[in-house]
Amino acid sequence: MCYGYDGNGALERDRARSGRDRRSFLRTSAAVAATAGLAATGLAGAAPAAAHGRHRRKVPPGRISIQLWTMRDSLNGEPGYDATLARLADIGYPKVELALGYFGRTAAELRRFLDDLCLEASSSHEGVSADEAALEQKIENAVTLGQSSMVVPFLESAVEDDWKRWAEQMNTEAAAARSAGIRYGYHNHAHEFTTDLGNGRTPWDVLTAELDPRLVHLEIDIYWAVTGGIESGDGAEDPERFTLDVIRCARQKTRQYHVKDRSAADGDMADLGTGTIDFARIFRGHEVGEYIVENDTPDVTPERSAEVGYRYLRRLRY
Repeated sequence: MCYGYDGNGALERDRARSGRDRRSFLRTSAAVAATAGLAATGLAGAAPAAAHGRHRRKVPPGRISIQLWTMRDSLNGEPGYDATLARLADIGYPKVELALGYFGRTAAELRRFLDDLCLEASSSHEGVSADEAALEQKIENAVTLGQSSMVVPFLESAVEDDWKRWAEQMNTEAAAARSAGIRYGYHNHAHEFTTDLGNGRTPWDVLTAELDPRLVHLEIDIYWAVTGGIESGDGAEDPERFTLDVIRCARQKTRQYHVKDRSAADGDMADLGTGTIDFARIFRGHEVGEYIVENDTPDVTPERSAEVGYRYLRRLRY
């Protein structure tokens, strides 16, 4: 099933009412109950391994990363940037996706710090550039850090021409990034699937039509795609299928995932393995080069979310 979506609401309204979606709750409550005990012990990742024991594929450990937005409270407070990154390395993460800047370091200084921890800054979230000088600096920093990708994390408008203009700019930036050996991507939220631009068109329709698939890839945020499917109505009965349709119908290749779960209780984000999303099904349908753990609202602490997420991906079989 491909689409035009007929969206009629903003994402925050979905969060408020998703807990009242009885059909969704009944469909997923059994799975949540099965993982609840494991979630309490931090071993939530064991459930998918048992449930999908007949499957032999697993996420290669070298493809696991974490989006540092998850860790923002720890980065900006206690225990601080250096100790938080050291903890991620201790958990086993080989990669991070940068956000929130370099915390007082230059790109070269940050590269040395990460190298000492055996961490790779494989990707980063970067807004569209204000001017050519900003673009050149962004690319230079990515090269210095050894990144393979940079990703635009967020754009929002109810005006179609804005999305067309942004797509044109992203194509230009992506061409410059490719000349430096950097891949350039776009990261979705839910509103790309739910905002009605008129005539049945959504921002996702515009982006997938206008972004050059030779230059721009997709970083599909699974939580937001599932939420967008539920909010639009097109994925209310089968949000995993909706997410796979999003991937398969786009001209652009999906190269990265943001992997975060969805609570059955209120539709908010949840630590991996404690929510409703069948990640094994999505991974079977489409594999990517980077599986990036994220939870904008950690269930206990950022460190706990990072640990549970890493264990989940290491133990998942699909």
